[in-house]
Amino acid sequence: MMQEREIPILPLRGILVFPYMVIHLDVGRERSMAAIEEAMLLDRQILLLSQKEMEIDSPTIDDLYTVGTIVDIKQLLRLPGGTMRVLVEGICRAEVKEFLAEDPFFKAQVERFPGNERMSPELENMTRSLTHQFEEYARLGKKVSPEAIGSVLAVKEPGRMADLVASHLNLKIEDKQAVLGAIDVSERLEKLTELIMREIEILELERRIGLRVRKQMEKAQKEYYLREQIKAIQKELGDKDEKQAEIEEYKEKIEKANLTDEAREKALKELDRLEKMAASSAEGTVVRTYIDWIIALPWNKASRDKGDMHKAEKILEEDHYGLEKVKERILEYLSIRKLTPNMRSPILCFIGPPGVGKTSLAKSIARSLDRKFVRMSLGGVRDEAEIRGHRRTYIGALPGRVIQGIRKAETKNPVFLFDEIDKMSSDFRGDPASAMLEVLDPEQNHSYADHYLEVPFDLSKVLFIMTANYIENIPRPLLDRMEVIHLSGYTEDEKVNIAVRHLIPKQMKVHGLKEIVVRLDSACVLKIVRGYTRESGVRNLEREIANVLRKVAVRVVKKEWKPRTLTPEDIETLLGAPRYFYRTVGFEPEIGAAVGLAYTEVGGDVLTIEATPLAGKGRLTLTGKLGDVMKESAQAGLTFVRSQAESLGISKDFYDQLDLHIHVPEGAVPKDGPSAGITMATAMASALSSRAVRQDVAMTGEITLRGNVLPIGGLKEKVLAAHRAGIKTIILPEKNLKDLEEIPEEIRKELEFRFVKRMEEVLDIALLPVSKSQEFLPQLPVYNTDFTQPESRPL
Repeated sequence: MMQEREIPILPLRGILVFPYMVIHLDVGRERSMAAIEEAMLLDRQILLLSQKEMEIDSPTIDDLYTVGTIVDIKQLLRLPGGTMRVLVEGICRAEVKEFLAEDPFFKAQVERFPGNERMSPELENMTRSLTHQFEEYARLGKKVSPEAIGSVLAVKEPGRMADLVASHLNLKIEDKQAVLGAIDVSERLEKLTELIMREIEILELERRIGLRVRKQMEKAQKEYYLREQIKAIQKELGDKDEKQAEIEEYKEKIEKANLTDEAREKALKELDRLEKMAASSAEGTVVRTYIDWIIALPWNKASRDKGDMHKAEKILEEDHYGLEKVKERILEYLSIRKLTPNMRSPILCFIGPPGVGKTSLAKSIARSLDRKFVRMSLGGVRDEAEIRGHRRTYIGALPGRVIQGIRKAETKNPVFLFDEIDKMSSDFRGDPASAMLEVLDPEQNHSYADHYLEVPFDLSKVLFIMTANYIENIPRPLLDRMEVIHLSGYTEDEKVNIAVRHLIPKQMKVHGLKEIVVRLDSACVLKIVRGYTRESGVRNLEREIANVLRKVAVRVVKKEWKPRTLTPEDIETLLGAPRYFYRTVGFEPEIGAAVGLAYTEVGGDVLTIEATPLAGKGRLTLTGKLGDVMKESAQAGLTFVRSQAESLGISKDFYDQLDLHIHVPEGAVPKDGPSAGITMATAMASALSSRAVRQDVAMTGEITLRGNVLPIGGLKEKVLAAHRAGIKTIILPEKNLKDLEEIPEEIRKELEFRFVKRMEEVLDIALLPVSKSQEFLPQLPVYNTDFTQPESRPL
């Protein structure tokens, strides 16, 4: 029967008391001692409630569970230091209905649950199951005494037996509280059965793990015992200890290796660690690998540079046609190296389009210097450890690829090529571009510290060469330490010479053909260059030559081939119709069409920019897949034309009644850059003033609002494209005069260059007078000058 009463409360930390339990409690908190004093004055009964959090020193009502155990204080002992020790015995469960006070002690109105339940068949079944589970728990855990097992088995009341079992289980306070809070006996037995089965499963797992560990320990002890026996037998027979032999072998290698003092000290220190390790230690393998790396590196081994300048020059000429600036720079380096052997190596960076020979040029430099060559591709490298190496704390750690390349070269001064340095990227694993600074910086790389080696290595004698396609993608701090050499695209003549000297002999050998069977002369190569390739380099040219030779090889094997020199017509028969046509311009002057020059990834090209006025409201339409910079150039050009309308003979208010449409072919190819500014301005001025533009004149340059012409890039490629298209006169910014030396002399002789500072000079050169333009005017319906009546007149 349930009863309600007021009773003092004693909070417990990290402990829980069940009914019928007898236990000693040490009490030290003021409120707790006050509650015990109150209970002793009344009926010696007090309610024990567990705290939800053990760490709380001064709990509040919210920090206590609401279900606890009413206990009878059997004994009270005051200890030195102001604490108490009480002996309590659990009587029954109780649930707090209302907390009445917190100070000077907790006090509450509680409801008691005496627990005089009767045995039923269902409870008896659950009790028997719990008893068997408890016996299994005691057998596995070996922490429950036989007397405790006997006392549990002797209890016949199901609720009391459940409480007694729960008190002997090694459970968390939360789980014990769940059992204590289960007022219904069947619910309590069910909850306790679930908990004890979980504990049995954990104990079973611990037992299996313990057996496995014991077996492994027994195996290790057995192996150790057998090894010790082998050592003793070897000692008796006079055989040498295997481990000691290994240590002595390493010592001999370290002495013979030409190491620096710091490297030798580090190697001997690691060897001393290895000697003290057990033979079967996993750490031993890591130390052996590390010592092998230190011994293998060329700390003081260097190759001697060739002193014969003429021989080096001959090698460069054999391997590469053209590239005079690059060859001149290498010969300068060799000369200075001969005069001052201890000079620091430069860091060269070759920047140019794909296929112009950047990587093969680095190989030729190594051959001309008689040095070892190492290549590392940086495309897609985004892990800093690729450069600096991994620390030896990681499994499978290795030095960075720089140190790996030095080991492969077996000298401390190879030619080291970092290919595609503009393709590096960074992510959460670090920034490899920043790690490259220590590799390349002459002020730091004499003591380069790899994370794996942890010993400085001298990289100052290495000749580092970089290659990149775009200078804009190279990180600025890296670029600052490089000497940039630009490799522009090859001219047609250079491509033909490269093919005749290098590509054709190489591909003839690859395809098993000889000159007596087939020959390709300059005319055939020129046909391939113009009709089947469109590139700055010669990579596709080599593929097309290989394509020709493959088709010849098939005919030779079928015995359908007569030995001969191929003609351009044979090339078209073998490769099919030409895929590319270099744009040539008509030489009849046109109104509203100006010839511009463009710089693309595959070299230069000519663009005819068209401008057409239409009746409208002053809107400017731009088509041809133009980028933002090119659109802004068109706006700047239109502003200039409006400012010069009177001098050009254009109506001042033309922009109120006319739309302008500017189109740049080819419409599917993205185009951007400022160098089409003067071309678009010329086309607009021509269309609005009805003055024809000379089609034998091409132009390139950036325009400002005030009509100044600014310099541009890619001059060589643009001039070559103009020459191919049959242009005779090229208008260039005056500040590009210095770049004219890049143009081959034979091309310069065939062209006329006009250098300008102002847009007015461009218009004077490119536009014909109105009197000479009449015959080139198409008859189109347009609006007359008063913009009221349409009539048919030439634009």
